[in-house]
Amino acid sequence: MKTMTVSLSPQQASRVQQAVATGAYASNSEVMRDALRLWEQREEIRALELTRLKQAYAEGIASGRGRDVTAETLLAEFKAKALNQG
Repeated sequence: MKTMTVSLSPQQASRVQQAVATGAYASNSEVMRDALRLWEQREEIRALELTRLKQAYAEGIASGRGRDVTAETLLAEFKAKALNQG
């Protein structure tokens, strides 16, 4: 493994030390590795969400021109649809 120097705020350092002291983690390095795993997971989720958003945008563009509606018209359409569905 590669050794790195990381600067933490006093509060962050205290939390890392507390996690080790309580036995939640075996070492400071273990805390940092777990934090990095969580960060990596979050980045993967963001990438997936961005892909889905781009796909939804492309589908929206491909679906054609939109239409202008008012809140009243939209509400009336929802009510009509609900009545038709039973």
